[in-house]
Amino acid sequence: MSYLKKIQYNCKKATFLIEKKMADRITFREHIELRIHLMGCSVCTLYGKQSRVINDMVQQLWQSSMPDQVRLDNEFKKELQERIEEELNKK
Repeated sequence: MSYLKKIQYNCKKATFLIEKKMADRITFREHIELRIHLMGCSVCTLYGKQSRVINDMVQQLWQSSMPDQVRLDNEFKKELQERIEEELNKK
């Protein structure tokens, strides 16, 4: 199978690249591969649209419901540290 055919039929890689693109940046090569795949795959195109909508909704929810800075209180941090050390000592 040629390289171009592999790109066209690899939905798993395409969905990974869609998510990677939203979270960070993709390389020029990844961008081209994704575009080629999306030209022929309506399922991944729909996945990309739905993923962007969900991502935007989560971002809006996060921004509207969370204060600018979230801090853990010192008692919780201490308890968490003790639990981590306890688990590490079991091994």
